[in-house]
Amino acid sequence: MHPKNPFSEAYDFDLLIRHSPELRKFVFVNEYGNQTIKFGDPLAVRALNTALLKAHYGLDYWDIPEQNLCPPIPGRLDYLLHIADLIPKPTLRLLDIGTGANLIYPILATCHFHWQCAASEVDLDALKNAQEIIDRNSVLANIALRKQGFKNSILEHIIQPGDEFDVVVCNPPFFKNRTDAEKQNLRKVRNLQLEDRERLNFGGLANELWYKGGEEAFVKKMAEESMQFQDQVHWFTSLVSQKENLKNIKRAINKTQPTEVKVIAMEQGNKKSRFVAWTFNK
Repeated sequence: MHPKNPFSEAYDFDLLIRHSPELRKFVFVNEYGNQTIKFGDPLAVRALNTALLKAHYGLDYWDIPEQNLCPPIPGRLDYLLHIADLIPKPTLRLLDIGTGANLIYPILATCHFHWQCAASEVDLDALKNAQEIIDRNSVLANIALRKQGFKNSILEHIIQPGDEFDVVVCNPPFFKNRTDAEKQNLRKVRNLQLEDRERLNFGGLANELWYKGGEEAFVKKMAEESMQFQDQVHWFTSLVSQKENLKNIKRAINKTQPTEVKVIAMEQGNKKSRFVAWTFNK
């Protein structure tokens, strides 16, 4: 985990429960004598997220519908900490593509770094939930949401004339279709030894989980569109969950003739991930 990540140590569950008593019913003592939760249970992760955001960032309210993607906060913050290393400025202007109902990147960018944030979303229900989170937390009042009205567009129709952003961040849909998602879910169920085989780990709706062609096709499309906005965005970035997709993604990015392309590795416990970043600035 990034050395500046405050969540690299074990969670203080007593502290978290004081801020959010709802978490208590999900906490148990494991075989090693440590307090923990079942991280394969999206309801437990949602309760943990609520407690973390209240305890560490003073949020009055955070919640998402049960069917929506529930992101692990330490890993999401790691991405932004590496962004801060990539662009060493005191305040960044960030655009989150596909913020979802959870709004997690703008929340962390605002509360942890005091960055200026805008966020796009194609799903109206997710957008409504994200707006409710903003409305119920005065600290988030400056986050601007933008509705993406064109499902085949990523940056187009979101970045407007006159916009300037230091960075675009994105957690793209990682599956190619429902069949691919369900296949991966069964594997994850076996790995986590979950009892509920019908539910995807961390939940998620179709537009959050899959895109025709998967994350490779999504980031390729994003790279293609980025050429139009090279004077308005300093760095374009996207998470890449599957290492085997990197080669084709980098090839597609290089076709747009950026001045620099980087792949930045991240590691949270046993999980290794990375994001790709490219810029047209000299």
